[in-house]
Amino acid sequence: MAITYATYVGGDQDRIDYTPSSAVSAGDVILQVGLLGVALSDMAASEKGALATAGIYDVAKVGSAIDAGDVVYWDVADNEVNETASGNTKMGYAIDDAAAGDATVRLIMMQG
Repeated sequence: MAITYATYVGGDQDRIDYTPSSAVSAGDVILQVGLLGVALSDMAASEKGALATAGIYDVAKVGSAIDAGDVVYWDVADNEVNETASGNTKMGYAIDDAAAGDATVRLIMMQG
């Protein structure tokens, strides 16, 4: 008898359901049990919505330059990405260079 290690249960492969305890705006980055997601639409408190867990985004950054290919991490306290792994959650990889003065960096969201 073959052992089944995983069974596909459907759904969009880059989205997860999310029910916020307080209102969320489209574009908010949410950290839920170690997994980052981007709110796809506004959600009222206790209203189920969806978080995207993959894709290409322009994400807020402040400070030093980030080069294409660099690993970027989400800083929950400052609501921005940076290159500091310690205390932050990996969000993905920069796909374009961003100068120190740029307000955003383009990244591909790939966690893990």
